[in-house]
Amino acid sequence: MQRITLSDSLSVSRIIYGLWRHTDDQNISSQKLQSKIEACLDQGISTFDQADIYGGYSSEALLGETLKQAPHLRENMEIITKCDIVAPIGIYSDKRVKHYDTSAQHINFSVERSLSQMAIDQIDLLLLHRPDPLMDAQETGAVLDALVASGKVKGIGVSNFKPWDIDLLQSCTQNRLLTNQIEISLLHNSAFTNGDLAYLQQHKIAPMAWSPLGGGALFKDKQTPLWQKLNSIAKSYNVQPSSVATAWLIRHPATIMPIMGSNDLQRIKRLSEALSFDLSREEWFELLQIATGKEVA
Repeated sequence: MQRITLSDSLSVSRIIYGLWRHTDDQNISSQKLQSKIEACLDQGISTFDQADIYGGYSSEALLGETLKQAPHLRENMEIITKCDIVAPIGIYSDKRVKHYDTSAQHINFSVERSLSQMAIDQIDLLLLHRPDPLMDAQETGAVLDALVASGKVKGIGVSNFKPWDIDLLQSCTQNRLLTNQIEISLLHNSAFTNGDLAYLQQHKIAPMAWSPLGGGALFKDKQTPLWQKLNSIAKSYNVQPSSVATAWLIRHPATIMPIMGSNDLQRIKRLSEALSFDLSREEWFELLQIATGKEVA
């Protein structure tokens, strides 16, 4: 499995396993989650993406139960989690409105809770989940730096930030922002042309792609030209169409790291298949043309 170096002290697997959907599994248990983690580790997928809000603020606790039962897993994992979304559910059910909170008090509370819920001593990568229009960049930057200095967090980054949001926060942090998680897929491809990926490449910030398969929308209708092209290419490489869609992201020089979120154990076991072949330039543009409905100018 390819690895991406984010800093001198932190590297991650090229493909990341996302835990945002695992509480949707009706038969979810700590034992079943352990099986998913082991299936990932067996193929070199060592990085796992969490957020405090996932599962209505319950996902981290399930991971914690798994790690308590199988503590040996932790030494082979990098754990990402996110904070700053406050929704009126779970522990925040008393709140009147969904909002963002990047205050030092809230970030400190979130980190302490995440560490406790996941039964870990350090978060490998802490991300701000969404840009907060009320963010005091000086305060937010200072608390992020303090968390790194304390050892509770190894590295910091952001999610869903635009270039100007990153510039503002980075101007107030001593530690470099290591990643930005943004939505990228064949169906959501604006990052290739709106400056998002260009900015991340320029500033050597590694992009992570959430919903890289368009939330499954790519595969709901097998009669679409896009699905048919994915299937045709997949047959030529003897892989699954989903692996072609993932390889399309991996082919880009920005070193995009797809965050994959299947609950199907057999599909999880095939996630690394996307790294077993390289799409040609023509194949890449054929898929882009079909996805956008127009050829490049």
